[in-house]
Amino acid sequence: MKRNGFTLIELLVVVAIISIIAAIGFVAYSGYVEAAKKKTAENAMMQLSLAQTEYYSMNGSYYPPSGSSNSSTTTCTPDDTTSSDIEKVLLGDGSKGPDIITEDLNYHVCIWRKDDQYGLIAEEDTSSKACKITMSNMGTVNREQHC
Repeated sequence: MKRNGFTLIELLVVVAIISIIAAIGFVAYSGYVEAAKKKTAENAMMQLSLAQTEYYSMNGSYYPPSGSSNSSTTTCTPDDTTSSDIEKVLLGDGSKGPDIITEDLNYHVCIWRKDDQYGLIAEEDTSSKACKITMSNMGTVNREQHC
């Protein structure tokens, strides 16, 4: 007797194969997304570095201004406020700026300044091992080892 259709075992095998392929695809896709976020953060830092040059030509010093908490050290702590302030001052009109450091990027940026040197720090906003990217005023980008 000839039957048309598939047996239950055949269907289960097909579902298992599709599940394995989907799992592999998801892991690969997640890796691409993380790499794209890191590169986007680096590009934003480059844009901010160029804005620093313009700020210097207009004000005679780099941002942040003298007397602020980031004006005499070679470190800073990136958070939502520092990212927003930097965008307003360096890329905007002082009251608002373009949103190049978007919320879905999951990175925050800060700028430190000491004398005529400055640097940018971008840190991933996660609870696990956060990726930290630094950039010198010469444009040299460094990622921590686990990034």
